[in-house]
Amino acid sequence: MAIDDLLDEHEQSERVRSWLRGNAVGLIGGVGLGLAAIVGWHWWQGRQAEARMGANARYAQAVQAYEAKQVPAGDAKAGIETISKANPTLGALAALQLAKAQVDVGKRDEAIVTLRGLHDLDPAMRAVVNERLARLLIDAGKGKEALVLLDDDSDPAMLAIRGDAQFALGDRAKAREAYAKALGLMDVGDPQHRLLQLKLIEAGGTPPHTEDRT
Repeated sequence: MAIDDLLDEHEQSERVRSWLRGNAVGLIGGVGLGLAAIVGWHWWQGRQAEARMGANARYAQAVQAYEAKQVPAGDAKAGIETISKANPTLGALAALQLAKAQVDVGKRDEAIVTLRGLHDLDPAMRAVVNERLARLLIDAGKGKEALVLLDDDSDPAMLAIRGDAQFALGDRAKAREAYAKALGLMDVGDPQHRLLQLKLIEAGGTPPHTEDRT
């Protein structure tokens, strides 16, 4: 190997060592940050898993109590919010169970407060909550407030409840319109189909003719 080649290699190795000495702190810091990020990510994942498991356990305990008609004497909002923070869907389901238990023990107005306290739900769950809340509002003589929640013309269940609200408000024409739309979207084999026909008749309407499919 030529002397010039040896000098070039020596010079290159010196440059590398010099660069490492000058950047050692940065390299160590970068590695440290990377390790910290990895450790932090695993810690966060672990906390999330713990939170989900805790929410599942609290939900199971709450539902067991509600099914036994053990309704909290005070404000139950805190318990629902605790579950919702970890799992909004479980929180909404727990609130629905609580509202049912409250109605069963004669606390309809408290059930209305429970359902009104739910926020940031996905569209499917929001529809279920709105329908349940609307029924309670109609029962409480608050049909106008119920109508605000019933804005989906493609949902037969929501249309049927809208008809109930209009009927309760004395507007039979709009009640008939809502019932007729709901019947048009509902399968004849649906258990609610016959009941909806009776409601339409009571509102002064005539159910659409349905052919025998047998």
